[in-house]
Amino acid sequence: MKLIQLTSDYEMKPFDCGDPALNGFLQDDAKLFLEARLAKTYLLCDEDKIVGYYCLLNDKLSKQEMPNNEWRKIKKLFPHSKHFGSYPAVKLGRFAVSVHYRNQGWGREMLSIIKRRLKQDIGDSQFRFLTVDAYLTAVPFYERNGFKRLAPTQEQGNTQAMYFDIKSILEP
Repeated sequence: MKLIQLTSDYEMKPFDCGDPALNGFLQDDAKLFLEARLAKTYLLCDEDKIVGYYCLLNDKLSKQEMPNNEWRKIKKLFPHSKHFGSYPAVKLGRFAVSVHYRNQGWGREMLSIIKRRLKQDIGDSQFRFLTVDAYLTAVPFYERNGFKRLAPTQEQGNTQAMYFDIKSILEP
């Protein structure tokens, strides 16, 4: 298996995760998002097959976008002098595993790769959280992988806003 960053000249291979929106993003939008500097997409490949993919973009956890009780939980993670109206995050914009590789642990492996890469502090800016708007059917998967619901009683359409605290995997 090999992880590669999608480039504008990458010759896209066929991919089917069973979800037309996720398939369409990879086939039609991922390169456009890269060129517009909106998101970077990464492919996990098995020789000439795409096992899965994910894309990352900037995000934030904002007081205006969550209930007060959830915001208080976030604020408790920071010293009083560091309380802000929002905190920087990286968003997991798209995440999909091919139907041919499903139920083999590749989703969990891809999340581990993402966490390891983000833990390495590979950018020029800082962030504290990894966020995702998870499909409702995928919420248990994200919870098993350490994500928490931002608003446990509020779901936005067919997704649930969730977050993972990157600091929880950093060495003390």
